[in-house]
Amino acid sequence: MNAEQYVNNVAKRIKCSGRKKKEIKRQLLTDINIRMEHGEALEEIIAQMGTASEIAQGFNENISSEERKAYRRNRVLMIIIPIAVLLVLLAVFVCWMLPKGKDIEQSRYFDKAGVEAAMKETIELLDAGAFESLQEKAIPQLQNFLNKEEMDKVRKKMSEDWGERQQFGTVYVAEVEQGGKHFAVGEITVTYDNITVTYRLTYDKDMRLAGLYVR
Repeated sequence: MNAEQYVNNVAKRIKCSGRKKKEIKRQLLTDINIRMEHGEALEEIIAQMGTASEIAQGFNENISSEERKAYRRNRVLMIIIPIAVLLVLLAVFVCWMLPKGKDIEQSRYFDKAGVEAAMKETIELLDAGAFESLQEKAIPQLQNFLNKEEMDKVRKKMSEDWGERQQFGTVYVAEVEQGGKHFAVGEITVTYDNITVTYRLTYDKDMRLAGLYVR
């Protein structure tokens, strides 16, 4: 341990303002350096002065109430500031992650007619049970869901018998940016013999199916 390390250990135990700590550190270092210049070894000086805790306790007993208040205030700020910074960073991250809708007509990534055609093709493939073709057109995370067993579960929750598809309704499409990625999200109502179903379909920039929601 050198003189500066010893003095730092003392200072961090003293309950006062930062300015006062600097003053105390400067005072202690000056005293130690003067004694060393007169031939005393650092180990002897430390042994005579006492441990860092003992010296700090002596200073703390004589610290003014103003300095104690400054110490407590600094301690609170040391806790609050990192939390505040973290909250700001979290808010920025959440804002970045939240989906932001854009007019599909202004999109640099998607063509409205192309998205509408892809939506109708996806629904036709679902109705036909062409799951291999659907999987080829979907992102990897969605492929395991696109099978007869899973889709039968979805259908049966809504109706045991949908019947044949009769017609497509109006298509609504928007671009959504989330986490720096761009998606086309569309909704379309489809009429079957025995039920009317609304599909929400999501496509990535490569027009791969990235989301499927049916209600």
